[in-house]
Amino acid sequence: MSTATRTAFTEPVRPRDLLIRFITVGGSYVDVTGPGEHFDTNRWNCHGCGASPQLVQGDFLFSIRPDANTHATTCRAIPLT
Repeated sequence: MSTATRTAFTEPVRPRDLLIRFITVGGSYVDVTGPGEHFDTNRWNCHGCGASPQLVQGDFLFSIRPDANTHATTCRAIPLT
């Protein structure tokens, strides 16, 4: 019999410029942040494994949304905090 206790992961604080938040298969989150749809400085970041897009300056929302979603569907890293 296991004496381990299950605890729920807490959702990270939502950044002021949060546009979209995806949950990963590992239970972590991928945040898409930036000024919005018509700007090319939006970015995504995974709270589980720390991954982010290759472009340092960011990109348009329609361009990075599929990448962030794809990452969320494959990332198995669990949040450590």
